[in-house]
Amino acid sequence: MASLGEVKDQTGYSIGGVSPVGYNKKIEILIDNSLERFINLYAVAGHPNCIFKINFKNLQKITNGKVKEIIE
Repeated sequence: MASLGEVKDQTGYSIGGVSPVGYNKKIEILIDNSLERFINLYAVAGHPNCIFKINFKNLQKITNGKVKEIIE
């Protein structure tokens, strides 16, 4: 698991505000396949009090994320 400093360094965001897009560096994005069951997803938008609504297909598209089984 990444430390607070590592998260900020890699993403440009602080914990609690890490958006799925807009990173400082190119990083691999993983999306849990269990999210596909929801009509709408709500992602943090760079600040803990800012979110945006998106569907699973568009989240995958804008992040170029790899869908994987992550949770047990």
